[in-house]
Amino acid sequence: MIKVDHELHKTKLETKMLLQIHDELVFEVPEKEVDKTEKLVKNCMESVMKLDVPLVVNITIGKNLSKV
Repeated sequence: MIKVDHELHKTKLETKMLLQIHDELVFEVPEKEVDKTEKLVKNCMESVMKLDVPLVVNITIGKNLSKV
């Protein structure tokens, strides 16, 4: 989460990390930033540390939490 937040600020995206629900992160992302934010989050989360077992991130996009 810390690395994602840092990268979002560094790249000056309008995307906002809203909350964490157990092992999930929820973002508010402008339509124009969806692709860039998806790549940024996936890369940050999967490469945050070296593990013996790969860490795989699944991303789902919806208009609200009930549409995911």
